[in-house]
Amino acid sequence: MNMHAHRQLPPSARDAAIARATRQSLSRFEAADQPLTLRVTDGQQEAPIELPAGAVAMLLDILDAMAAGRGVTLIPENAELTTVQAAEVLNVSRPFLIGLLEENVIKHRKVGTHRRIRMEDVMAYKAQIDQERDGVLDRLVEEAEDEDYGYQRP
Repeated sequence: MNMHAHRQLPPSARDAAIARATRQSLSRFEAADQPLTLRVTDGQQEAPIELPAGAVAMLLDILDAMAAGRGVTLIPENAELTTVQAAEVLNVSRPFLIGLLEENVIKHRKVGTHRRIRMEDVMAYKAQIDQERDGVLDRLVEEAEDEDYGYQRP
């Protein structure tokens, strides 16, 4: 299966400023959760385009990342990743990821001697560890409150 990923490296300062201004202009449409019609102009030509609500939300996320100076990679959910790509998504080393695969923590399949991991499975694992991390942090805050270390929940 071909992945058709798109990667945008970190933006220049000028592009980050444009992203910030565009994000600010579009932010009033964020809560609408409806399609958005934009007028695109190029020279003397003008054409309306309609963006689905999901694309608007994704565009706002992309603009947020660019405004903060971060690069963005879009990967379709049905894509199959190599171990290198999956490790990059999870921000772990390839050997660590292979350990997870060998322990069947993350589902995968073999193509010859190569492992392929579905993007959905990578994201499910990421959501699981994020949830576990949040639970640990909550417990630490509770302990700090119980011991009166000066931490209080907002």
